[in-house]
Amino acid sequence: MRFDVLTIFPEMFSALTGSGITRRAAETGALQLKLWNPRDFTQDAYRRVDDRPFGGGPGMVMLAAPLQAALDAAMADGKRGPVLLMSPAGGPLTHRKVMQLSQLEGLTLICGRYEGIDERFIARNVDEEVSIGDFVVSGGELPAMMLMDAVARQLPGVLNTEGSATEESFADGLLDCPQFTRPEVLDVDGVGEGVPAVLMSGNHAEIAKWRREQQLIRTLSRRPDLIESARAAGTLSARDEATLRRYISDALSTKKGTA
Repeated sequence: MRFDVLTIFPEMFSALTGSGITRRAAETGALQLKLWNPRDFTQDAYRRVDDRPFGGGPGMVMLAAPLQAALDAAMADGKRGPVLLMSPAGGPLTHRKVMQLSQLEGLTLICGRYEGIDERFIARNVDEEVSIGDFVVSGGELPAMMLMDAVARQLPGVLNTEGSATEESFADGLLDCPQFTRPEVLDVDGVGEGVPAVLMSGNHAEIAKWRREQQLIRTLSRRPDLIESARAAGTLSARDEATLRRYISDALSTKKGTA
């Protein structure tokens, strides 16, 4: 999958192509990255890409012309897929959205800086604005890398372990269950903390049942909105609902006992 990225800080993306899963994806060609610096398309000696906003106010606004020239160059180079602007004003990046994007041949990502981008460029070129959360960071580069990492994980052959992407948080609409590894007993301040016995039993059916129950309990306690979404989608079974009722009942009993 090809990513064309417009950014005035292309060096930041070495973190994506130089480490971990995304590095391997880049080395195998599953992830192809082309960086376009708007400064390379300026017409003045200062390579200016921003100016003061009309109407006054703090900060600077990115100029439309260098961005347009960079985007035109990307299109001439064979840019594929929709143009996305990383923006706190956009729709949220969810697992469902990541899965949709992973089916595309390519994406073009616009990384804004300063107070934003001239709205005329956005209106003319951007297909969709995407947000990674209700907060603001210094620019679109980190959000773009997060999107690319999330999408790359879904590409065929990128993850070493088959099934990893289908057994993590949000893959089935719920949070992932707790995970444990060696040693079997962890010494913490002189107190041994063991692994849940069911995980050591070798009974795969019981392990699967325990993991599903833990998924439901963790999701209900931390992200109850995801439980409601799963109900609306019809993905919770009668056993799932029984587990949730039992957890709520036990929690209420514990609360009454400590009151």
